Amino acid sequence: MRAAIAVAEELSFSRAAKRLHLSQPAITKYISELEESLGVLLFLRAHHVVSLTEAGKAYVEEARIVVLHAERAVQVARAAGHNVETVLNVGRTPYADPFFTSILLATRLPLFPRLRLNLSSGFSCDLTHDVLTGELDVAIVIEPPTSGLLTTLRIDESPLYIVMSQEDDLARFPSISLHQLAGKRWALFQRQSHPPLYDLIQKSVQDLHVVPTAVQHYMIPEESLPILIEPNGILIVPKSGALRIARDGFTMRPLDEAKLTTRTLLISRSDNSSPLLSELVRSFVRKIGHLNADSQMSLPIPA
Repeated sequence: MRAAIAVAEELSFSRAAKRLHLSQPAITKYISELEESLGVLLFLRAHHVVSLTEAGKAYVEEARIVVLHAERAVQVARAAGHNVETVLNVGRTPYADPFFTSILLATRLPLFPRLRLNLSSGFSCDLTHDVLTGELDVAIVIEPPTSGLLTTLRIDESPLYIVMSQEDDLARFPSISLHQLAGKRWALFQRQSHPPLYDLIQKSVQDLHVVPTAVQHYMIPEESLPILIEPNGILIVPKSGALRIARDGFTMRPLDEAKLTTRTLLISRSDNSSPLLSELVRSFVRKIGHLNADSQMSLPIPA
């Protein structure tokens, strides 16, 4: 099953082999034996291009669920048999407000006194992938790719922010439109950080015929400082990044574009019915004050 899942996600036998620390012939053999036992083709191979058949898509979707529950069964059994701590794997994007990560990590559950949360960081798309594959139980992300296998809880929504020198002519405005950014030197996050949001920015820029004099991409907001110290340099960034930069001569203003907002979401797999995860989400929701969470979320919470 793991071999089929890896090939489906990588669409490459060699990359799947590398990911599973196996040889490519071994992966090919596993897949061939699996297809023979099922009596159907799961993958099409043509000119070094791998694609899933409809049977393959159906198999991999169910296989992910089986693997996920098998791993959880092992963890629960070991925890119960040896009175060891219970672990949940949590992901977070550094572009999200660290307040939410702090609240989640500080959560204590009376029913699970030996709970330990393992934290990892990454881009929202990568974290979403890790949630879907079961490597993460839950993640705090910004504008993740949509998937029918995910359930989501919106925990924050805010505009993008523009950071600039306090001497910039835009600093006198309480908010800034895209039109006002024409002719400026932009520092913009890399597309891989938030592909849907990045593409929406590019579309809005094209629709409004806004032309910057230059665009430089950054991995983390601090990399934009060389642009900001130049005349007409501005930084386009989610709120948490703006708060880190807007000091020592720099200031921040919200971008007044209704379509360009950032939603921070708590995501998990829709088939993850873990009572532990449900209790963690309950407590987290109470702490951040989402009293109307039931109308926003469908994370599994047993009665």
